Amino acid sequence: MTTHISFHGVTKRFPVKDGRSRTEFTAVEGVDLDIARGEFVVLVGPSGCGKSTLLDLLGGLTTASEGRILLDGEPVTGPGLDRGIVFQQYALLPWRTALGNVEFGLEATGVPRRERAERAQGFLDLVGLTGFERRHPHELSGGMRQRVAIARSLAYDPAVLLMDEPFAALDAQTRESLQDELLRIWERTGKTIVFITHSIDEAVYLGQRVAVLTSRPGRIKRIVPIDLGTRTTQTDLRSSPEFARYRHQVWELLQDEVTRAQQQEKEVVGA
Repeated sequence: MTTHISFHGVTKRFPVKDGRSRTEFTAVEGVDLDIARGEFVVLVGPSGCGKSTLLDLLGGLTTASEGRILLDGEPVTGPGLDRGIVFQQYALLPWRTALGNVEFGLEATGVPRRERAERAQGFLDLVGLTGFERRHPHELSGGMRQRVAIARSLAYDPAVLLMDEPFAALDAQTRESLQDELLRIWERTGKTIVFITHSIDEAVYLGQRVAVLTSRPGRIKRIVPIDLGTRTTQTDLRSSPEFARYRHQVWELLQDEVTRAQQQEKEVVGA
């Protein structure tokens, strides 16, 4: 498999104003990570470890203080249509229908009106929203709104899908349903997916590899390959001994980092 995304020694620092003085806050430090084309990689780590910062850097929403990020061998210098982003908050336009929201990104790229509608409908079908085209966001459940957001990101055919805790606000049943839906979409489209979550179960269920980050500043502690076969053809995979083994492995790697992050928070509060 060819390398699609490369992080080389990526460090990100943010300026912080402390009274009259200015200091720097290091979010991530020295991150090296290669992601193959069509791979599903999940990032996990304690709160504040820089997971979202890495996604913002890859999305071109901010720039690295040191190091570089390559996409197909070319440096990432800003946002681009080759990367679609799905956030925890759906960010749908309330005055537009589900179809209109999916069409929105296609308008900016100059796709003709008739083709826009056909493509948008196709992606709504792909995420299981056939028949809900004319519904506005307030008429849809949280899970349906997130499906619209995913369809909107897929509509302009990005090579990479970046997902920042997209299912965190959903109830457990809806969350598991959308995990299965996302795996089916990934299998059908062959997209490279970089996914952030706080849930170890979600990370193990979705990822081909799980990258565990340290507490602040975030570094790659270890990358855990997950070999569970094709998830969508198996029943009750989450109850299998193999799933439990991977879950325990990731939890052991995270346990010390979560404790360290909690201690860091106490020190900041007590300062």
